[in-house]
Amino acid sequence: MATLTHPDMRSGAPVNISRVPVEQPLQWLQRGWEDLRHNPGPSLAYGLLVSLFGALVLTFWSHPFLIAGSISGFLLVGPLLTTGLVELSRRRERGEPLSFDASLSALGRHREALVRFSVGLLVIAAVWFAVSTVLLATVLGSAAPSLGATVWGSLLDQVSRGQLLSYFAVGGILAAIVFARSVVAVPMIVDRDTSAAQAVRTSHRVTLKDLPAMLIWASFIVLLTVLGFASFLVGMVVVFPLLGHATWHAYRDLVQ
Repeated sequence: MATLTHPDMRSGAPVNISRVPVEQPLQWLQRGWEDLRHNPGPSLAYGLLVSLFGALVLTFWSHPFLIAGSISGFLLVGPLLTTGLVELSRRRERGEPLSFDASLSALGRHREALVRFSVGLLVIAAVWFAVSTVLLATVLGSAAPSLGATVWGSLLDQVSRGQLLSYFAVGGILAAIVFARSVVAVPMIVDRDTSAAQAVRTSHRVTLKDLPAMLIWASFIVLLTVLGFASFLVGMVVVFPLLGHATWHAYRDLVQ
């Protein structure tokens, strides 16, 4: 397993990035599942919180303007809630006490870095919301088609397939940017108390150096998230903590 080194600009310690096999994401999911089974109560509590927030997205599924805002909010809430799951996995690895209250300690210890990281996601969310508004105004002649028009299914009569694909393509590009920024950012902040900027830079380096494995990992995240929503968020109660715990194990393999 090849290792690449670049300095941690906050502590001066080297940050070693390891290349992993393309099938390694399967191992992350397996280890994440073990963490979930070992500590189901606090883990599933985070899944329930995300499911309740995801209900907002499903409420506006037929209204593209509102779903853009809902997804923007989801981008902000998701990584912050992942912090608690990462802390639970870190504590289990070190044999420390496990509880929902204990998982919240990471938010207090690393408040500044996590806030700065969230601000970066806020900018991306704002861009997605703004671009969605412009696209809808261009396609439909209105920034926000009426709820009546979308609920009764006439929205698809107003747009072509190409226009609809363009709308979701922009969302996919922004989602890819979020993935590249955050693939190891939160666990690195929790584990090393590093700065948000360094954590994001390391995530970018990991994404580029382990691109095949990262593509597989991103595909798993998308697939499981879709399944979570397709089950009317019942599955998300398990999917979110599974991915959160797996994120810790991805970090442990990728950043030595």
